[in-house]
Amino acid sequence: MANGIQVNNRGARELLRSPDVRAALMPRAERVLAAAQADPHDDTYAYQNGLRIVQDTTDRAVVRVVATDAKGHILEAKYGILGRALDAAGGV
Repeated sequence: MANGIQVNNRGARELLRSPDVRAALMPRAERVLAAAQADPHDDTYAYQNGLRIVQDTTDRAVVRVVATDAKGHILEAKYGILGRALDAAGGV
C-alpha cells in the first residue's frame, strides 16, 4: 500500500475486460476504419474492402483494425495507411 491507496487487482481486471470498455473502444476503431477505407492508395479497393474490426480479449478487451487483403502488408509498409488513419481519427 503506497500513500494509502490499495489497488483492487481483481476489480481492475474485471473492468478492463468489461463490455463497457469494449463499447468505449468501438467508436474509436470505427473512426480508424473509416479513415483507412478513405485512403486512396489502392485503386482496386481490395485493401479497403479487406479492412475489418476484430474484437478479442486478452487480459483486457481488445479492438483492432486489421487489413486482410493479401497485399495489405505491402501497402502498410509503403504508405503506413493504418498509422495515418489512427492519427486522422484523433490519436485514438
